[in-house]
Amino acid sequence: MARNVSDSDSVRRQNRGLVLGALRVQGPLSRTALAAATGLSHASITAITHDLIAQSVITELTAVERTDARARGRPATLVGFNRTIGAAALLELDVNRVRLSLVDYGGVLIDRIENPITPTTFLETSPTDYLAERLEHLRSRNAEEGPEIRRIAISVQGILDRSAHGLKWSPIAHLAGKPFGAELADRLALPVTLYKRGRLLAEGARWLDPALHDASVATVFVGSTVAMGMTFRGQILGRSDEGATEFGHMNHIPNGALCRCGMRGCVEAYAADYGVLRAAYSVPETATPAPAVPAHEYEGLIARAQSGDRSATHAFNQAGRAIGFGLSRMMAVFDPAHILIVGPGARAFPLMQAEISAALSSALICRVNGMPEIVAHRDEKEPIFQGLMMKTLNDIDQSDFAGLA
Repeated sequence: MARNVSDSDSVRRQNRGLVLGALRVQGPLSRTALAAATGLSHASITAITHDLIAQSVITELTAVERTDARARGRPATLVGFNRTIGAAALLELDVNRVRLSLVDYGGVLIDRIENPITPTTFLETSPTDYLAERLEHLRSRNAEEGPEIRRIAISVQGILDRSAHGLKWSPIAHLAGKPFGAELADRLALPVTLYKRGRLLAEGARWLDPALHDASVATVFVGSTVAMGMTFRGQILGRSDEGATEFGHMNHIPNGALCRCGMRGCVEAYAADYGVLRAAYSVPETATPAPAVPAHEYEGLIARAQSGDRSATHAFNQAGRAIGFGLSRMMAVFDPAHILIVGPGARAFPLMQAEISAALSSALICRVNGMPEIVAHRDEKEPIFQGLMMKTLNDIDQSDFAGLA
């Protein structure tokens, strides 16, 4: 008897999760559309939505007036998420800045704070103290109108440790080796999850463009670092469940330019902003990389190259060549239909495109199957933020609300 009850509860939890997942992907839907999206019967959809409405997880919405004048009858009643039942705090942490966003359960941005990060930020203040103070500030600014925070999710640069509570290595100075994820969770009494940027790039690309949701895509971030996230037919690829590669630290030229990771010849050492800066000013490749490059300085290099400056043009040619040959090696084992270039470097894509294409054309797989579609996405923050938000809200869906009350 106990086994039957357990099995029944598991099925009901799974079906509730299907309904919440469909709403998360497609937005507000009618009950008929939910049945089609999930494969559940109309009777099951009616029962599930009734329970979720009673528990204030979802709510009925009044459908907008139909634009099709030939449509007859009353508009269908849509159901969507109850925005006030909870919220998530999202932190995007990188070499130059930390951005904190508060989003409600419906995925609507409530508030945002951004602060610069310097090479001494986490030397002067522990990561736990710094992030906790910023989170408390965000929460205090929205104490009255903001819904209760249910999750904290952090996008990080580097290699996660085995516990996923901190980093083994990071280009962010003085961040690695400190279990700030676990310490934040204890201090704020909230679940805290760390995600590698590469995984979020892959997730964000899928959410931003529905046409890519089930496609094989390589998303390359070019900016303060070089990173990649990959999906194969909609599934995230990577070591364990981190869904990312160390593309930026793939060797491009043995014993070549010094990278921030301490190795020499990495793709990043030529294609990241500090690599372009070093080449544009003819600084020796063995020189220690700049700890951070101000955004205006990188934009200035782009402007110089666009105006015909030979040194800046050469630097971006080198960057494109490193990215192109890195992609050609990657495509020997993984053949994506689409390659997305995101980050500040996306604005420099026209300066790198010829070298990227030349390197890819030398790969056998491109000669046989043709070149993949390469698109530059100009907003570097949006794919990462979108991936972080949807990953976190989906976690709330399945962990907090899919289970029976």
